Amino acid sequence: MPPPPASPESTAFTRAHRNYLARVEAGIDTWLPAADARPPRLHQAMRYAVSAGGKRLRPVLLLAFYDLYPSEVDPLPAAVALECLHTYSLVHDDLPCMDDSDLRRGRLTCHREFDEVTALLAGDALLTESFRILGQAYGDEPVRCTALVRELADAAGSCKLIAGQVEDTLGEGQILDANAVHFIHSNKTAALFSAALAMGVHLSEAPPKCLGRAREIGNKIGLAFQIVDDILDATGRAEIVGKATGADHARGKNTAVSIHGLDAARAFARQLSREARESCAAWDADTTFLTTLIRSLEDRIR
Repeated sequence: MPPPPASPESTAFTRAHRNYLARVEAGIDTWLPAADARPPRLHQAMRYAVSAGGKRLRPVLLLAFYDLYPSEVDPLPAAVALECLHTYSLVHDDLPCMDDSDLRRGRLTCHREFDEVTALLAGDALLTESFRILGQAYGDEPVRCTALVRELADAAGSCKLIAGQVEDTLGEGQILDANAVHFIHSNKTAALFSAALAMGVHLSEAPPKCLGRAREIGNKIGLAFQIVDDILDATGRAEIVGKATGADHARGKNTAVSIHGLDAARAFARQLSREARESCAAWDADTTFLTTLIRSLEDRIR
């Protein structure tokens, strides 16, 4: 039996999503140093890591929120900066001293394709590059530029992303409680989702009151995303997920699944997704794309 025809809503979402992805890919190619820039091995590794595909969720969320209240400012450099920073965290997370992963987004991790030193330095460079891009693109607007830098640096700093990574690493082989795992997920993963929506506010004509709500929605999306990732690691196949599965259990990591069990983890992810969609729908703008995108993340576990 042939599949049912796509609805107009799903067709419009797919078209819009492909457009966002194309913009992000073009922006990455424009803003990153050329692969043959000296030293070429470093820049090839940077481009290898950041051009490995993936869902580009964070930059797409930034662009999608910006489009609710568009301004004269180009949001694409900020979206690229966000993806560079996210990719640096993945490159370092995959290193032998951390998770020692062989696959990321369906292909060899950066340190497997190149070598550990090159991957480490490529991650360092991507982190630095994210702030160079913000300074270069928005330096003529110091108030906006400062807000963007502060938002991204806060999410990626020692009290959020890196804090979550540290506690995740220290917790391996131990049994943590639900509050500890929530702290890890809120900071290691959800903080950058919150930053994505907040940066969209700073770039757009959105009312200032949207800032807190945007961060809250980003946090819910990020938590749901991480819980779904935990579920897929426990139940998925590497060729679908794009990386080795079962690694969390093998390393003794604490996850939503190990703490709550599969059924409760699924229910929690769906609850967070529903709450995020409901909050989006309350805005005085057309949030159809955002709510559909959020639902698509939840649908990965169905």
